[in-house]
Amino acid sequence: MAALALLLAALLALSAHAVLEVQVPEMPVVALYGQDAVLNCSFAPTGPFNLSDLSIFWQLTDTKRTVYSYWDGRDQLTDQVEGFANRTGLFHAELGSGNASLALRSVRIADDGSFTCFVRIEEYGSAAVLVQVAAPYSKPQVTSEPESNVRPGDVVTLSCMAHGGYPEAQVMWLDGGGRNLTDNVTVSQVANEEGLFSMRSVLTVMAEPNSMYNCTLVNPLLGAEGHASASITAPSVTGLNMVFPPVALWVTVGLAICLLGLLIALAVICGRKIKESCEEADKGEEGKELEEDESKTAMTPLKS
Repeated sequence: MAALALLLAALLALSAHAVLEVQVPEMPVVALYGQDAVLNCSFAPTGPFNLSDLSIFWQLTDTKRTVYSYWDGRDQLTDQVEGFANRTGLFHAELGSGNASLALRSVRIADDGSFTCFVRIEEYGSAAVLVQVAAPYSKPQVTSEPESNVRPGDVVTLSCMAHGGYPEAQVMWLDGGGRNLTDNVTVSQVANEEGLFSMRSVLTVMAEPNSMYNCTLVNPLLGAEGHASASITAPSVTGLNMVFPPVALWVTVGLAICLLGLLIALAVICGRKIKESCEEADKGEEGKELEEDESKTAMTPLKS
């Protein structure tokens, strides 16, 4: 370890005079979680050289910890960070042509960060490459609460969930008309032991008749990964659009017919009663007039 430290110190001391051209990708390398990746690094020697004169070091840029090292014509892994053991390697057959790329197997979330490639023959050069780890999320799923018996104006909670992704997801909610509802949502994201996130986004809405809501999940590194939708069926209660279950409709019609028949029967009975009362009243008036006439006749004196 002391020898490696002295060698690296010597390389750093020469950095101000480095003339060896070392090239790495300008854009970050997107490495898929669990897959293999290659961190490209190449150098352009000024002339023929022996591999015994070549030194290659890969380090974590921030901590300077050793990811992989090669010098004196062979791999030197004594000081390698434990997390990279049996997961890294060089392309030894291509070292002579200037290929100092690092093969990184079974990418982990912890691999996210910057790696520096140091190369020395007689001259010295270095360059850093940024690695961004990405993991696709599961297909989003949307659930609603309550699930049924929803009426217009009821508060409905929609939840959009996905699992096993990285980095943290972005979520977009749209209604059936394409209106963005994202400002009204809450998002929670929790990482498991492997660093992968589970995402849950909650949207609260007022139920409207036959409304649709769409949840789209976006991975910042992989782009849109999927979407899911949910519909809310709330019966309209305005005008003639009121909706009844079939059984209730027939019961209502039957009751209306019975009520109408009852009203007609009552009207007929009342009409008959009124007619009978009128006839009895007329007979009583006639009888009274007859009695008065007879009374007057009896009281008139006979002429002699």
